[in-house]
Amino acid sequence: MYRVFEALDELVTIVEEARGVPMTSGCVVPRGDVLELLDDVRDAIPAELDDAQDVLDHRDEVVGKAKHEAEAGVSKARADAERILAEAQAEAEAMLSDARARAERMIAEAEDQAERTVAAGRQEYDDLVGRAHSEAERMIQAGRANYERATEDGRAEQARLVNEQEVVRAAHAESARVLDAAQSEAIRLRSECDAYVDSKLADFEDLLAHTLRSVGKGRSHLRGPAVAGAAAPFDYGS
Repeated sequence: MYRVFEALDELVTIVEEARGVPMTSGCVVPRGDVLELLDDVRDAIPAELDDAQDVLDHRDEVVGKAKHEAEAGVSKARADAERILAEAQAEAEAMLSDARARAERMIAEAEDQAERTVAAGRQEYDDLVGRAHSEAERMIQAGRANYERATEDGRAEQARLVNEQEVVRAAHAESARVLDAAQSEAIRLRSECDAYVDSKLADFEDLLAHTLRSVGKGRSHLRGPAVAGAAAPFDYGS
């Protein structure tokens, strides 16, 4: 390529230094020198063109190889991304399924606990009411027995002391007092029983409300991870 530039420079010099033709813009140049320089240019250009073509061919090869490697890298990156996305979706679905199972298990356990607590409260209430009724009945029966004994004693005493009205009135008063005391004791026992049962039912109501709040919190936590679609584990604390 250097020889081409050199020959062209020499041609320019010849033309510039050529003698001009009068009355024209032409000039007289040495034909042999010009032809020789043109032959040099013609001989040198094909080799340079071949070298340039080799460079172009090599460039196309390099570009093609780079493009192929780029396409392979893009394909691999796309495959890796799809694989990672599939794994993330599978993991998220597994975590969501586990969270749902845990929530359903907690709800079932809470419902079972509530049912057991209600059954225990009802059984305890029935037992207390039964014992109170039995105790009241026993007291009433005892009062009636005392009343009957007092009445019999009064009647016996009345038969023995027909004319002593004061003794008879005292016997009636005593029997009435015993009966009133028995009825008062029965009413007191029933009131204490009712108060105790009401206290137990209030405790059971607090326990049931706490259980329902725990179930509500568990269901709220369950709805949170479902909307987000994330893999964070579910907190079922409180």
